[in-house]
Amino acid sequence: MLKRTLILSTLLLGAASASPAKITAQSIIVNPVETKLNVEVWVNKDASGKANPTYRKGEAIQVAVKTNQDAYVYLFNINANGVVDMFFPNNFEESNFVKGGVTRVFPQQGAKYGLNVGGPNGQDRLLAIASSKELDLRDIATFAQNQSFAQVKVKGQENLARALSIVVNPLPADGWTTDVVTFKVGGQPVSTPVNPLPGTATGTVTITPGQGTQPAPQPAQPQPTQPAPAQPAPTTPAPQPTTTIQPGEKQSGERDQAMVDAYARLKGTESLGQATSYAVPWGDGLWQKFKGVGAYGDAVLLHANGSSRAYAVHGMLLERYLALAKAENGATRPPSRLGWAAGDEKVIPQNSLGTSGLYGFFQNGALYGTEKYGTFWLSGNVLKTYQGLGGSGSFLGFPTRDQYTISGAWAADFEGGTIRTLNGVTKVYRK
Repeated sequence: MLKRTLILSTLLLGAASASPAKITAQSIIVNPVETKLNVEVWVNKDASGKANPTYRKGEAIQVAVKTNQDAYVYLFNINANGVVDMFFPNNFEESNFVKGGVTRVFPQQGAKYGLNVGGPNGQDRLLAIASSKELDLRDIATFAQNQSFAQVKVKGQENLARALSIVVNPLPADGWTTDVVTFKVGGQPVSTPVNPLPGTATGTVTITPGQGTQPAPQPAQPQPTQPAPAQPAPTTPAPQPTTTIQPGEKQSGERDQAMVDAYARLKGTESLGQATSYAVPWGDGLWQKFKGVGAYGDAVLLHANGSSRAYAVHGMLLERYLALAKAENGATRPPSRLGWAAGDEKVIPQNSLGTSGLYGFFQNGALYGTEKYGTFWLSGNVLKTYQGLGGSGSFLGFPTRDQYTISGAWAADFEGGTIRTLNGVTKVYRK
């Protein structure tokens, strides 16, 4: 974890061009597509970025980054406890745009802030993301009023990787890239943390902030191109009720019978918990939010118009489902690649590869979620072939990324193999 110290004041797809993302234990998130864009990141104790140097708690640290092309750069640190910091962009820098071939050092000489290692002892990972376009990270990190550094909403390397994989999806396949540097925290803590001294950075400081004046705040993230939701979107919590709301209850006092039946079928008191919103219109149907019970996480009941049944979506599947809807249509309706929930969510026991997870079935596809790999969508012939082989219980195991395209053909990668489709012909390959 990087502890931010202020010197002066207080001394984060369905199209062929969609961008793929691979989540890995060591590299956090990588683009499996070969890109011309490249980014390098390193710390002041190791110019190579490979040595995993050790810092003490409270010790000053400087981070350098360089791209080979003009790009927007984002820097995250994940500490041994999974706490995530985003220290660039910040409100002391004018922009997170980095000129190709220029080394940027954080903090720069004369900067009005410092970076100190905050601990705990253990292994830290520092992730640099370079993108040809600005990224909308509002679901990952936000700047509160008058705040110099962003508040990160996610915790843990895998959660950060999953969130970022959604953010980069709209980009061209070769429009982003990443690099990771590691450092350890250990040894005797620094008794009195000091700020980094000018000139101690590895690399050349080519851009310096203005002297005696505070740089302009970071511009607000770009607004989505989609129109604002006409109806309350599932990602926006409803006002806290002053009285107990019943399953399927609308603001008019009427109740949606399909939701009432679903709550009873799913033993809602054990899996859904108390309703936190009324059943309100969403797209061409209804949704109602629930607090969730224990490990199930937050939940919603979804009821598509014309259907006699409603279904629940929980936790990691719900998070991904709503994120896809937000990326695709501003969360005014379900994502088209999945559609409405069309079956009850299922817990999948440990398969032959030692992985367990969740399965959600939708009108146009499915979501498979595991703590090990993340939550990914499948549809069409790929999904049919996969489920025909036994799905996650087959030799393929769980998906390890979203379905994607190669030269116009659909493909999907799994724990134990790969599925490829071309001109209606589907082929399965074992690892």
